[in-house]
Amino acid sequence: MNSKQALVAAGLATAVLSSGAQAADLQVQHRFEQVGDVKVFYREAGDRNAPTVLLLHGYAASSFMYRNLIPKLADKYHVIAPDLPGFGFTEAPARGQYNYTFEQLAQTMTQFTEQLKLERYAMQVFDYGAPVGWRMALAHPERVTAIVSQNGNAYAEGLGAGWAPIQKYWQAPTQANREALHEFTTPASIKWQYLEGVPDKSLVAPDAIALESLLVSRPGNAEVQLDLLLDYASNVAKYPEFQAYFRQHQPPLLAVWGKNDPFFLPAGAEAWKRDIPHAQVHFYDTGHLALETHGEEIGKVIRAFLDQHLK
Repeated sequence: MNSKQALVAAGLATAVLSSGAQAADLQVQHRFEQVGDVKVFYREAGDRNAPTVLLLHGYAASSFMYRNLIPKLADKYHVIAPDLPGFGFTEAPARGQYNYTFEQLAQTMTQFTEQLKLERYAMQVFDYGAPVGWRMALAHPERVTAIVSQNGNAYAEGLGAGWAPIQKYWQAPTQANREALHEFTTPASIKWQYLEGVPDKSLVAPDAIALESLLVSRPGNAEVQLDLLLDYASNVAKYPEFQAYFRQHQPPLLAVWGKNDPFFLPAGAEAWKRDIPHAQVHFYDTGHLALETHGEEIGKVIRAFLDQHLK
């Protein structure tokens, strides 16, 4: 082999090794991290030396909702998607041993990021993941490099009619009003949340509905979910604080919104432009869990946004 052939061979070997490393980075690993009394399940992909993107799910979902988005980001970013306590495969103590409030969820997730040594991260939030993320950002604004919100609200005008029976419970947290919300935690209600406002329901994977229905139906979980529904009022009370954070720190923000969501209205996405004039807002003809039907379109927009703001 002459010197020219040797160089070509070396180049091919480097390319093969590089390709192998990239393939390894794109593989999603499934891990647990013990955080106090909570054993947090999470999905991880990408180079740990790359900028981190933290994906926070909401109701009725888990990190499974990001199963198709993670590979779209992991070739360039370090992607972490945990299951919140009370959701997915995270193992958490029973009610009375763990305080199922949004403040406690945020504290657990903050400790989770610290144990994983995630010093700075972009944050993608959905539904319940939003107030968890907003609280994390309030506590440590220097850690948040950018925000993507997929139907994760922070404004009163974003609250849709779906909240009416829940707001009644906030105003009068009686046992009768609590019992009236038990339907919210049933498989039928979860299916409705996945399909409501979706023009082409064949785009919604039945496995997602089946998995979340099974997980939410675990013994004792309905009461956990009702505790969180009651505590959601604390998030609405903190909306002015969250909005002050947006105004003061001006994080790069992208809102990607299912415009037919019965819980979080498009007005909640548009409202960001008051506090972050350069916020990007995109609407899609779908419902609450927009990634289920518009994952390809939304994934491209998220990737372009992160490429613009994360270096």
